[in-house]
Amino acid sequence: MNILPVVVIGAGPQGLAAAAHLAERNISTVVLEAGSGPAAAVAEWGHVRLFSEWPELVDRAGARLLESTGWSTPTTGYPTGAQWIAGYLAPLAAAMSDRIRYGARVVGVSRLGRDRLVDAGRGSQPFTVHVQPADGEEYRLRARAVIDASGTWSSPNPAGADGLPALGEKAESDLLSYRIPDFRDRGGFEGKHTVVVGSGHSAITAVLALARMARRDPNTTVTWALRRATTGNAFGGGEADELPARGALGIKAKEFVDAGLVSLVTGFRVERVVRDGERPILVAEDGRTLAADRVVVLTGFRPDLSFLSELRLELDPTLQAPVRIAAEVDPNLHSCGSVAATGAVDLAQPEPDFYLVGAKSYGRAPTFLALTGYEQIRSVVAELAGDREAARRVELVLPDTGVCGGAGLFDATGASLGGACCAPPAQVLQIGRIPASV
Repeated sequence: MNILPVVVIGAGPQGLAAAAHLAERNISTVVLEAGSGPAAAVAEWGHVRLFSEWPELVDRAGARLLESTGWSTPTTGYPTGAQWIAGYLAPLAAAMSDRIRYGARVVGVSRLGRDRLVDAGRGSQPFTVHVQPADGEEYRLRARAVIDASGTWSSPNPAGADGLPALGEKAESDLLSYRIPDFRDRGGFEGKHTVVVGSGHSAITAVLALARMARRDPNTTVTWALRRATTGNAFGGGEADELPARGALGIKAKEFVDAGLVSLVTGFRVERVVRDGERPILVAEDGRTLAADRVVVLTGFRPDLSFLSELRLELDPTLQAPVRIAAEVDPNLHSCGSVAATGAVDLAQPEPDFYLVGAKSYGRAPTFLALTGYEQIRSVVAELAGDREAARRVELVLPDTGVCGGAGLFDATGASLGGACCAPPAQVLQIGRIPASV
């Protein structure tokens, strides 16, 4: 069965790192990417600048592979998502183009001839990975192991306060945005009323950009809707924040609220979304309403587990992360800079040789960093290669300055907007958790 490939789901930063480590160990690999090119999710927030500097965004195996082509690692600066792709991710994907299939969406993973109920001979059967190509009929691959690095970008949390889409939210979804907009396109927001739903750093990033527009144009209005009943820690730790750049976001947001450029509404728990022509109206559980021209929902992300329903997984009931790492990534206990390294032993599932890695391994927690993901990948690939000593060794070293800190997020004019660490922005608007809660 070892002649079968390892299938990697996703050609984002973590999926490409997995392919590089597997190539370095001469393990046959197939990378399946639903998008039309590498790092398709990163491309969607390409205008966002990360909080992490270049050295924290490059996997070591990926760098070794590229250095043989004459590529050199960028050493300084905080790239945007687009620059991350152009300067590292796209060249890495090109160097492994024979291993990657684009437009290949994974719609199911199971064991050959075994649904999740069957014990007999389960561990000796290869995985079957069902793939729906962008053009063509569904097919399946057999694999000796599967590494799911598909991330969470495709599964934003809804506006509904109970974790489910609000009544009417799906029907009126064309009126809502679930990503940090590219505010360089001011025409969609200037002179209009925008409601931002969410309390994380992604929401703050959007609020700051809109407030600057409102300062230039009095006809531009901004409402920030929080589910919590009080402002509480909506503005973060301010000057006491362990991550100065993150704290600066909250300080600036409070300044804009106090100046009247942003209307802050608390205790607004969305129950229903209705349409008034081409304008959305949010209705809260207590009957209050917010009518807007635009609604931006930035309430975080969650893992898509739908195509893994026939696998035996052991996930934390709260975070939907592998149970052995849940306490280490819990955002109630950790920031991205204090999360411990996790490896193959921590990520192992009751389904042998199946691993959730990267942002998806953190479930709903927004504390993910590219560096912690790269360490996961190194360990998992070592385990699959039978190098258990390397798999159990911890090689993660976070910079003393705090990998979550940095220049912040900037728009085209250089005005500070917010930031991300290396995961999607909305997962952690520390943008290193890219799009956070960038």
